[in-house]
Amino acid sequence: PQPGSPAGGVDAGGSSGERDTAVQSVNPMDSIRGFEGQCANLYFKVFALHLRQQRLDFPFTLRTRRPPLDPMNCLISFLYALLRHDCIAALTATGLDPFVGYLHSDRPARPGLALDLMEEFRPLIADRLAITLVNRRQIELKDFTPREGGAFELKKDSRKAVIVAYQTRKQDIITHPVIGQEFRIGQLMLTQARILARHLRGDIPEYLPCVLR
Repeated sequence: PQPGSPAGGVDAGGSSGERDTAVQSVNPMDSIRGFEGQCANLYFKVFALHLRQQRLDFPFTLRTRRPPLDPMNCLISFLYALLRHDCIAALTATGLDPFVGYLHSDRPARPGLALDLMEEFRPLIADRLAITLVNRRQIELKDFTPREGGAFELKKDSRKAVIVAYQTRKQDIITHPVIGQEFRIGQLMLTQARILARHLRGDIPEYLPCVLR
């Protein structure tokens, strides 16, 4: 199962479905962001159930960032940074401003639209890869350095290993659930950015997300 799917006796699906129905009837962006936050909390509560190895070394019960307070959060944050970079590049290539978002509010130096685009790819690329790296012991506790205040940081050589694994993951082939064509995962960000640009120009009536089940 994908990270965040029901496992280990945790009933995540029903609650998520109820929230999905509620979101469809909500217009104010603050309310939608509130639902999104609740779903994210639920998602990360079951995240660690997918760890088959090194559970004691990678305890994970809560998403923390700035700073990440455990090795798994550190790994996820690093992968999200790589993904964010790719989303910024994809949006820029299509002529969209990556700093003007719709779900993530505008803040100085914050790539809001890139963060919006990332939402589709966090589970598919970053989260799944984090689980795989730990389960295959390609990343272990020794790859992290503890910092003051309880934070963790990936060591330099370990960052290089994660980047290689990330680039390798981007070469995997999947079938786009809407278009029906095969793409390398690394092409999906540009594909979705183009779909978003067509929607914003009025060429298509709605944005077509890449949601894999």
